[in-house]
Amino acid sequence: MPNHEQIYKNQAEQYDLMISRQPSLLAVIEEITPIKGLDVIDLGAGSGRLTSVLAPHAKSILALDASAAMLEVNAHQLTKAGLSNWKTSVADHRELPADDNSADVLVAGWTVCYLTSSEVPNNELNLEKIIQEMKRVLRPGGTIVIMETMGTGYETPHPPEFLTQYYSLLENKYGFSHKWIRLDYQFTDIAEAEQLSRFFFGEELGNRVAREKLVTLPECAGVWWLTPH
Repeated sequence: MPNHEQIYKNQAEQYDLMISRQPSLLAVIEEITPIKGLDVIDLGAGSGRLTSVLAPHAKSILALDASAAMLEVNAHQLTKAGLSNWKTSVADHRELPADDNSADVLVAGWTVCYLTSSEVPNNELNLEKIIQEMKRVLRPGGTIVIMETMGTGYETPHPPEFLTQYYSLLENKYGFSHKWIRLDYQFTDIAEAEQLSRFFFGEELGNRVAREKLVTLPECAGVWWLTPH
């Protein structure tokens, strides 16, 4: 399996090209909570998958990520779009550089899993700290929206085994509501499909994409949301 930490550090633009082949998530988020005129924090914002679609509607957006390289791509896109209501900052989810009660909406896409997978030491404690921090920075009535994978290459949910405990904790310990959606990759041609799927998901999926000529690669995602107080 490719080293995602290295990808986020050294191949941010390639990663951004890959996720640009998925549909926008604005409608999915807006179905849970409005964004217009609100202060938003984007956790694990990366190259801007969520930042770029939320920023035009938000009052302000703070994009946080562990990778400075990813945030550079994000900032470049926001600048190119002529937006000025944003800031970026390198951060750890367990210690957010944001004031108490400073956000109305907090989104975290495909990111909390890196600290809460059952393969990570202290994963349950990490999740506890992250949820505490999320609640600290949210204003009363604010909403948390978390998105994670429910399986790449599958047409119905098939979550990785090392994430099932984390998903269960979100729902059963922390009281998040949950649904799943399809977020299929729509590549331009088979060469791009094979190259980008191999780059991020590894040889096995890359070989399957090539073998089955999957220009459309199925992807299931989970969405969890909570209004803590």
